[in-house]
Amino acid sequence: MIPEGVAMKELVQTIAMALVDHPDQVETTETTENDETTVVLHVADDDMGKVIGKQGKIARAIRIVTKAAASRNNAKVNVEIK
Repeated sequence: MIPEGVAMKELVQTIAMALVDHPDQVETTETTENDETTVVLHVADDDMGKVIGKQGKIARAIRIVTKAAASRNNAKVNVEIK
């Protein structure tokens, strides 16, 4: 369960750091516009495949988890992986 008050940025960063070989190169930024939060995830080039997964399954799972956590607060969130 996600504690209330935890930023989506922190959630995405925690998940990504557990997946990659270079957790020190994981960076996230969060912007909010019109009640919609966008989290941009930057990882090392070598780790991009680990974050995206085969056929995008890991990326899809990250997005599902963040949307589920945001829905508890009636918020909308998008995750971009760059």
